[in-house]
This record gives sequence, C-alpha cells and structure tokens, in this order.
Amino acid sequence: MTGRIDTTFANAKKAGRGTLGVFVTAGDPDAATTSALLDALVGAGVDFIELGMPFSDPMADGPAIQAASLRALKGGMTLAGTLEIAAEFRKRYPKTPLILMGYYNPIYIYGNDRFIADALAAGVDGLIIVDLPPEEDTELCLPAKDAGLKFIRLVTPTSDETRLSAILAEASGFIYYVSVLGITGTKSAAGKTISDAYQRIRAQTELPIVAGFGIRTPAQAAEAASLTDGAVVGSAVVDIIANNLTDTPQEGIKDDIVQKVATFVGELAIAIRK
Repeated sequence: MTGRIDTTFANAKKAGRGTLGVFVTAGDPDAATTSALLDALVGAGVDFIELGMPFSDPMADGPAIQAASLRALKGGMTLAGTLEIAAEFRKRYPKTPLILMGYYNPIYIYGNDRFIADALAAGVDGLIIVDLPPEEDTELCLPAKDAGLKFIRLVTPTSDETRLSAILAEASGFIYYVSVLGITGTKSAAGKTISDAYQRIRAQTELPIVAGFGIRTPAQAAEAASLTDGAVVGSAVVDIIANNLTDTPQEGIKDDIVQKVATFVGELAIAIRK
C-alpha cells in the first residue's frame, strides 16, 4: 500500500524538485507551541515533518537539539505526550507525513508493542531511531515494519560498502544521509560530498535519499535538495526557538517564535522550489 511518505516523494519527483523536511522537538518550548509550530510548518510549505522525541542523553545531537530536549523534558513532555501531539496533528493534516525521530531508550521503557500500536493510532508514518543499528532489527525495526510503519535508516560518510548493504537491507520510506561527520548543527554540509554520497547510495537502493545534518540556510537546503531527493533542516529551526525564548515564563502559545519559524521555513521552501 502506498503511504503518505511514498506519495510525497513521488509528487515532488513529478514536479521536478526535491523535498523539504523540518525537525522540531516535541514540547519545546511547550506542547501548545509545538502544535502551533507544526501548523506553521505545513503552512510554510514543508513536505514532511520530523518530530523529535525528547531524551535526556541525545548522543548524536549537538548543543541546540540537546538543549531543546532538556527544555521539553523540564516542561513535562513525555513519549505519551509526543504521541498526543502527533495524533492531534494527524486530525488536522491527513496528508503531511509525520516521522518520529529519537532514541530507543524511551521506546523501550514505554514498551515496543504498545509504542508501535500507539504510533500507528496517532497517524505516525515512520520512525528514525538513531541508536538502533541493523544488528538489532528484531527489537523494533521488523515489528514496526510489519505493523505498517516506515523504518528510516541513517547513512554516514563513514559507512563503507559492506556496512551500507546492512543498513539498507531493512530500510523503508527513505534513506537519511548524514551529510557531515559528528553531531547535529555544528558543521556545514559540502555539495560535492553530498553528490558523491548520493550516487554511492543510489547504486544500492531505489528508496528516496535525503540529506540532513549541517544544512542551515535556504541556499544550502536548495543545493542539497537539488543533489538528492530532499533536504532536512533541524538545528537552524531549533536555534530560532531558543533565541526567542524570554527569561520570564509565558503562558500559552509563543506566537513570536511561531511566526519567526514560519518565515524562515517559508524561505527554505521557496529556495527548494526555485
């Protein structure tokens, strides 16, 4: 059965362009603002959304997303709360793919079977679990796929041909190419590196390939999306949220943050569609 992720990439390919994905952390700075941010992302023209599941030790993430996770956890966000945000989003937007991204520990504590069932009920389309390697596919990947969730794999610049084959074996939805070495948000991606990696991965899979990590500007997003099947921007958006928080606690939706994120993401979407 063709799902939202497959349809989104097919439509973008038909239009002759790459896709735009944006990452935000659930509960940063609070649940109501996260929901408003998701609305703003759709309105600004994103093709798919990655919703981060807050975790206290996000080892693959740089300072910006680490801080976002800690803000969310301090505000009381949980995995159950993240799924609630996802479910409410799906009621409002039946077509936009929503992918949960994060680490295995909160899922393990929640319970794998329960998590898969609740994610499906919430209208989640896929998972990116950064610390579950192919050797652990029986833990979550295979049950999730059997239930109907896409399991999106990360490929890094250091993945050799043997490792690449193992990563791709059970991947579905799309492939997420980590375009810089190291943690998120600390370096910028290079076009030639992305292009070379795309060709290397494309030789082994027909799945769409998107580039993320190190993509911070409309120009970088446009270049990455032109060289692959899409670009993902995360830390730059999370930085906007962090830089516009006030020292004085505010009740309700942070409208100023939502508007600034919407403006920036709109610029990304325009750049990719040129």
